[in-house]
Amino acid sequence: MSTAFLGRKLASGVQRITSSALGRYQSAVIRIGFSATYLLFLLRELPHRHEMYGPDAPWRWDMAKQLISGNESLSVLMWSDSTAWFEIVYAVVLLSAALLMVGWHTRAMSVLFMVGVLSLQNRSIFLGDGGDNVVHLMAIYLVLTRCGQVWSLDARRAARAHRTESGAVGESKSEQEPGAGGARPASNVAGTILWLVLGLVLVVATATDGLGGTWWLPTLFWVLWIGHGVWWAVNRYAPRSEPRTLLDVLANLAHNATLVVIMAEVCLIYATAGWYKIQGSRWQDGTALYYPLRLDSFTPWPALSDLLASNGVMVMVLTYGTVIVQVAFPFTLFNRRVKNVLLVAMMCEHAGIALLLGLPFFSMAMIAADSVFLPTVFLVWLGGRVTVGRQLLFSRTARVPEQQRGGEEEVAQHSGSSGHTLVG
Repeated sequence: MSTAFLGRKLASGVQRITSSALGRYQSAVIRIGFSATYLLFLLRELPHRHEMYGPDAPWRWDMAKQLISGNESLSVLMWSDSTAWFEIVYAVVLLSAALLMVGWHTRAMSVLFMVGVLSLQNRSIFLGDGGDNVVHLMAIYLVLTRCGQVWSLDARRAARAHRTESGAVGESKSEQEPGAGGARPASNVAGTILWLVLGLVLVVATATDGLGGTWWLPTLFWVLWIGHGVWWAVNRYAPRSEPRTLLDVLANLAHNATLVVIMAEVCLIYATAGWYKIQGSRWQDGTALYYPLRLDSFTPWPALSDLLASNGVMVMVLTYGTVIVQVAFPFTLFNRRVKNVLLVAMMCEHAGIALLLGLPFFSMAMIAADSVFLPTVFLVWLGGRVTVGRQLLFSRTARVPEQQRGGEEEVAQHSGSSGHTLVG
């Protein structure tokens, strides 16, 4: 009896991790969070881009090329030292971050986003901090996830194609990726052109040895490019065949395994940070928070920092609370209520870091990483609230001209209308 029970549980678990992509909403939040973080960072540094990553950087192009050739990393900025090429790369990274955030051709944009992040960070490697390291890692992980299944333009396009094919509105499959569920994908000229252009760039980069010295990164690019072409061909000509099912299983396995890696990465970050803090004397006596609050470089609001630093009890509580939360969090993952409480505490901690220490992008990156542990019920509720707010906004916009004409019945009709929503 026990053997049969274990066999059924094992079969159920294998079925679950192969038949669907788990954590669809969490992966979508990670996609939106990290792409938005890097987009805002690049926009803020737009006036200083030449001094940070471009031709006017103190870490000169020839110095960066020598370092990159030694550590075998990737940076497409090393393909040319011209200002025009730098401007093109910077613009492409900006565009890819924006398109990844809204979920337009998510798989291709995630690859471009990863290449852009690696290129800029490896160009001036000494400019980074802890937040840049997290963005660096998550940009690689996002490539292997199916992060565009919800809250994306891809999901919206798939929902529209599904409604067109089935004639049913609001079915549960409306949030699947293009071609998911065995449906034949609609014609996508932009996707085809994008695939051909990226394939041409990949051929040239491989022939000129412009993808770094490691073997795994060019292999990953080729596997992704060929796999996407095979995926499109199977979806187009054999949408209900066994190869289509096999491709879906492989994609789900890659997504679910990567999601586990992301969760482990977040736990590792907090565990190491917390245990290193325990070994510090300033964290042991409860005064560690006082010192960054007195540094001019980390006090965007001097009056607020002075007010907090002058309260010894608050400094001690926040210092000890930070250590306790970071050390305890990995051990609370199997207790949902305690985990959610500590998750809120960590997000509030990072919000405080952004406000008091002037590190908004580090805080945004860490909050986006923490989102992998957010409950699905909460994310669905949050998406619903955003949808309601969007509908109210558009209904009020439509109501104004109707009220001016005195058409009260038409106003009611417009305010009750519905359109495409963020959650399908």
